[in-house]
Parts: sequence; C-alpha cells; structure tokens
Amino acid sequence: MKKFLALIFILAFNSPTFAQKVDSIYFHLYTDSLKKGQHNYINVDAKLSNGRWKPMTSKDITFSCNNATFSGNELIIPEDFKSEKVTVKAVLKSNPAIQIERTIWIKTIPDGDLPTKEDIMKVITPNKKTKGKNR
Repeated sequence: MKKFLALIFILAFNSPTFAQKVDSIYFHLYTDSLKKGQHNYINVDAKLSNGRWKPMTSKDITFSCNNATFSGNELIIPEDFKSEKVTVKAVLKSNPAIQIERTIWIKTIPDGDLPTKEDIMKVITPNKKTKGKNR
C-alpha cells in the first residue's frame, strides 16, 4: 500500500499541470563585452509564470549569431574577428514566439598583465612596524 501511495504522489507532482510556463527570457551576461578567440558563455534565464527564474541551456534555447558560431551556450568569436559587435538571438524551443535579440560589443582593449607573485606578497605581507600589533 505504501508503494502504491508513493507512486501516486510521484506521478501527481510530476504531472504537466504542475509545470510552470515560461513567460519570457532574458540575457544575464557576466560581462559587458565579449572576447575574441574565446568561448563566451551566453547566460539566458527564463522567468516562469510563478515568478521564479530558471537557467536555460541549448537544450531549451536555439542560439544564433550574425557572424560567429555557437557551441551549446558558448559563443565562439574568431581571433581575427573584424567587427566591433555581434547580434545574438535566443529563441525558446518550446515556444518560438518567446525570443530575445541583443547587440553585444567586442572587447577592444587587451587585458593588462596579471600581478606577479612578488607583487601579491608585498600586499599581503604585514609591515614590520605593525607585525604582532592589533590593527
């Protein structure tokens, strides 16, 4: 009897009536620009009918870009890319009427040099005058 009740409970709460509908999708990018020669993760979240958020993957979304390629959620911009921006489009597979399109800039200023181990140690090593004293 317990197994039967457990089965009914599982089937009832896995029913499509409890599934939340996607109301809209949004880009939530981790940066304000994309980098050439790298895989740039394009984060898309769905706002559900109950107000909650759900992360979307390429299983849920069809990604496209005017002049770069996708591998899953990752936009791959070639190292020799000439344009200063790309247009990315995300379409919900289960309801193609729900889609979003954004223009995203390509980073043009190279990353600076990272600090050396010695630079970091200078910052975190206490000054001889303050060593052992309460700060």
